[in-house]
Amino acid sequence: MSQTRLLILGATGSIGHQALDVVGHLGDRFAVVGLASSSNWADLAGAADAVGVADLALACPDAAAQLAGARPDLRVRSGVAGIVDLVQSVEADVVVVAIAGLAALDPMLAALRRGLRVAFASKEPLVAAGRLVTETARRHVAALIPIDSEISAVFQCLHGVPPETVERILLTASGGPFAGLSREQLAAVTPEQALAHPTWRMGPKVTVDSATLMNKGFEVFELHWLFDMPVSRIEVVIHHQSVIHSAVQLADSSTVAQMSLPDMRAPIQYALTYPERLPNELPRLDLPSLGQMTFARPDESRFPCLRLAYEAAASGGTYPAVLNAADEVAVAAFLDGRLGFTAIPAVLEAVLESHDPDTDDRLDSLLAADEWARRATELELAGRAAPS
Repeated sequence: MSQTRLLILGATGSIGHQALDVVGHLGDRFAVVGLASSSNWADLAGAADAVGVADLALACPDAAAQLAGARPDLRVRSGVAGIVDLVQSVEADVVVVAIAGLAALDPMLAALRRGLRVAFASKEPLVAAGRLVTETARRHVAALIPIDSEISAVFQCLHGVPPETVERILLTASGGPFAGLSREQLAAVTPEQALAHPTWRMGPKVTVDSATLMNKGFEVFELHWLFDMPVSRIEVVIHHQSVIHSAVQLADSSTVAQMSLPDMRAPIQYALTYPERLPNELPRLDLPSLGQMTFARPDESRFPCLRLAYEAAASGGTYPAVLNAADEVAVAAFLDGRLGFTAIPAVLEAVLESHDPDTDDRLDSLLAADEWARRATELELAGRAAPS
């Protein structure tokens, strides 16, 4: 059996580390042919040595220069353009896209234009440019396979199901670490508290988005574009145990769910080996020991980011790009101590309300909206007092 050649973008992050772990346990099925990261050049060099690759890229030019200086034996590309060049020049079969932010868009499009399988964890390209991404995949007959557990669950539930029989998608959410807090308690949440997710191990941006439920709102965009599902037929359900990763309701009244213990290595492996299901050593679900599972509707009055995501998705045009960019800036301000937790949705709503939308969602319009939203969010932050 020939090896599948794998390129991992975001190799030093949580998904990248777990993807390398999965590959390591699958024996000779995969050969890693290239790695990319944002700025952690020392970790990237270590990962390259561990899997024996020399083709690398770093989004941060300074980090790329440091790595190139320290390791002249490696072929180091610089900037987002360097990551795109890595995708275009290295022979690969599967590209894992796990880069944070809209920086993932160009490398993802480059992989799709080559007709490669893209196993993606990056949400922002589908949030800000969902039509462009999915149309590019169709035009070049490239496979888009989700890694995120909830999106992967829907992907698995819909395998072999005629689209016309799908009535509704039930998108589950753990509720994050603050599901039971009052509005007053939410206002006092610190970055350290927000980063302590009760179930999943993720990067800082995604973990904060999970706490505000914006992450779940972004997943609504993903489901909408990947499965051509109207936003009105995607329902978010709070499920604290994170055992049912999502479900679909069908025309004959059946509900089909995908269940497993919360471990990102399971959906990563499925994305890499689809449509095969290979044995592994991951822990198995034991329903009797689980005891019970609970479900609830999200409280959008306490977590308004979810409402903002639905509204932006329904409005379309450049609104999704603005929401995505504003959220990146606002979350960074929260992590830096410049913005309170409950002020994140307030800032997003103010920016969205001030946006003069463009119904055109071509790439240049989306990038212009992204740039405008970042400036507008910084201006909104400047007009607010830092939390005490």
